[in-house]
Amino acid sequence: MTSTDPSTRVSTPERREVLISGASIAGPALAYWLHRSGCAVTVVEKAGALRGGGYPIDIRGTAVEVVRRMGVLPQLRDAHIDLRRFTFLDADGATVASVDARAAGSPEGQDLEVRRGDLATILHTLVRDDVEFLFNDSIDTLDQSARGVDVTFRSGRQRTFDVVIGADGMHSATRNSLFGPEEQFHRYLGYCFAIFTMPNTFGLSQEIMMWNTPGRAAALYAVGDDELHAFLNFHRPQPPLAALRNPDAQRDLVASVFADAGWEVPALVDAMHTADDLFFDTAGQIRMPHWSRGRVALVGDAAYAPSFLTGQGSSLALAGAYTLAHALAAHRDHTAAFAAYEHGVRAFVAMNQALVDKGTATLFPITAEALEQRDTMLRGLVTMPSATERPAHSALKLPEFAPVP
Repeated sequence: MTSTDPSTRVSTPERREVLISGASIAGPALAYWLHRSGCAVTVVEKAGALRGGGYPIDIRGTAVEVVRRMGVLPQLRDAHIDLRRFTFLDADGATVASVDARAAGSPEGQDLEVRRGDLATILHTLVRDDVEFLFNDSIDTLDQSARGVDVTFRSGRQRTFDVVIGADGMHSATRNSLFGPEEQFHRYLGYCFAIFTMPNTFGLSQEIMMWNTPGRAAALYAVGDDELHAFLNFHRPQPPLAALRNPDAQRDLVASVFADAGWEVPALVDAMHTADDLFFDTAGQIRMPHWSRGRVALVGDAAYAPSFLTGQGSSLALAGAYTLAHALAAHRDHTAAFAAYEHGVRAFVAMNQALVDKGTATLFPITAEALEQRDTMLRGLVTMPSATERPAHSALKLPEFAPVP
């Protein structure tokens, strides 16, 4: 639905008008559940269109139940990336260990790994006929009052909503305008990373190859036969703030860090220089004492980004969106709804953010001793450890929505 005239929207005192900023994962998932509970939903997205592609992401534990209740589990199973092998390499490119990756999911095969763009597309398709999407626009100002939130958009349009939800990612503009600069909530985890796609000239298929030296990692992630997701990760005691704002500085920094690297790393660095989808950032978390202020709340990475080191970003976004929508459906008063949302999901968030010190984080040792310990552990493995051994993934029990009328 692409309406821009507020006079075409039918509003009653019982129908809550909700604006969601962000159309990636948390935003469309929240829009689905809010529409189902009777809200009139508008999603604003600064990009000109839905962003496809993107690196693979995981849907685990409680989040699998969320997508099952949304009715999209079969589609996501069809989109599941069936990785077969995870190979670890040393500084010279020799094999340290080659491990069966297919055991990384649950014994029942419930956990999913899909391209981020596939999940975003499936969620958007689910809600696009019922929800208003405003692409190529964003929130400029928010003015809260007793009657609602007066929103002025970058485009100049003005609208009033009952509540506004920021689902606009780790570097949320909604959070920045409401709570202040990101630095006060950002927990830097000591790593920087660059992700991009490149041609599959290595003949890889349904597998990951990862090269490591202390404090550095380079990986090729083959989800098909034609295209590779390349990943360059490195330790930095302090975040390179200047590079975060300058794509040329990002490329220069990565190139300098990997200048003497072996294996195929020089080819990855060359591909990075010409990639048109380079994504560079620091590994970090967002930790906030509260996720709402007045009539505005945050969900997903905007409120509690766990970092890619946990593998739980998308799962927290899906579970958080469900819980927030349920709270708004159960409480007409937004203050009570936001309090119920935080009470319902905060412990779950904390458990999953704590995973940063386990599991995936050990893939990137920063000392020679830690790297040797990791490699010794890997040599004894036949399959990757099961992600479902971590109870945090399924620690949240979802409340039930009322049946659809």
